[in-house]
Amino acid sequence: MVGSCVKKLQDIITEKEILILGVKEELRELQGTVSQIHCFLQDAEQRRMEELAVNNWLCELQDAVYDADDIIDSARLEGCQLLEDHPLSSRNSTGCSGISILSCFPSMQRRHEIAIEIKNLNTRIEKISKLGKKFLTRSEAAPSGQGSTSKPRKSSQLVEPNLVGKEIIHSTRKLVDLILSYKEDKAYKVAIVGTGGVDKTTLPQKVYNDQRIKGNFEKHAWICVSRDYKEVTLLKEVLRNIGLQQGQGETIAELQSKLAEIIKDKSFFLVLDDLWQFSVWIDLLRAPLHAAAAGIILLTTRDHTIAMKIGAEHTHRVDLMPVEVGWGLLWKRMNIREENELQSLRNVGIEIVRKCGCLLLAIKVTASVLASTGQTENEWKKILSNPG
Repeated sequence: MVGSCVKKLQDIITEKEILILGVKEELRELQGTVSQIHCFLQDAEQRRMEELAVNNWLCELQDAVYDADDIIDSARLEGCQLLEDHPLSSRNSTGCSGISILSCFPSMQRRHEIAIEIKNLNTRIEKISKLGKKFLTRSEAAPSGQGSTSKPRKSSQLVEPNLVGKEIIHSTRKLVDLILSYKEDKAYKVAIVGTGGVDKTTLPQKVYNDQRIKGNFEKHAWICVSRDYKEVTLLKEVLRNIGLQQGQGETIAELQSKLAEIIKDKSFFLVLDDLWQFSVWIDLLRAPLHAAAAGIILLTTRDHTIAMKIGAEHTHRVDLMPVEVGWGLLWKRMNIREENELQSLRNVGIEIVRKCGCLLLAIKVTASVLASTGQTENEWKKILSNPG
């Protein structure tokens, strides 16, 4: 998506519709920003399901790029309309030069609105870009004071090894067996529910990438649903995931029709990650996906009422991890290898895990903080005694 947006920006900057509208420089700046993101996006895409933070960041970036695509179309449309109203204006003129001042006022106002939209979007993408670079740089850096470097993860390694314990393996097997035992021709909905901060991503990743799931469904899609999702954007993302590239301007009804057509009489497996609103299924996806021969909807949410309103046939609750599991995650992320060092840090480490509420995200953030300190009991106690 980002690559096609860069190409689109390159192509339209010199078009007469853009020249006459007078937003060439704003679009050129947007092109530069999007191009910079494109340089390191591939690595982030490979790791989007390894780390929740990277996954959420990519969803934000995706929304911004879709908005960029909409602005490009809007600028082209306004410029085209201006050319139709003033066909004798010079091809090389910019803004309203060569056009009657009175007739130019509406165009000037719209040109200003589009320019402001582009500048605001450019600022937004730059902020998202900076945040993403921090994620990527932080994960590649060696822990301070250790002199060791961790091996880069392979792109096929979608689930963090430290989290794959007996409980995850058991739950994965149970859910996969449940899904494959379903034989009816209507969508079967499975919900994974857990409070904020509890890891609700590892389990669906394991299920999604299970070879039996891969082999039993013809179409697969993993969709990160933003809290303020856009219906057209979400439908296009589903279509892209199952292999259909979309143009511009389709309505919700047209996209729903295309989705129904492409999955008609086929089996599909759809993950809706971090669902906040039941309308995503009820109003948007239920009707078109009804055309499938067989379908599984695996959703993750922090609100059990969402699962109830969607009509989930099975709900799997993800609880807080046991303290011992949290401690294991903490020291493995710290790359502690010496047994005596591990034992000396164990008691204070367990207290830190308890202070984190046994929440995965809190433990990960704390591990990043601890990595910048000396690996001693006293240093860890300082972190433990800090308020908050």
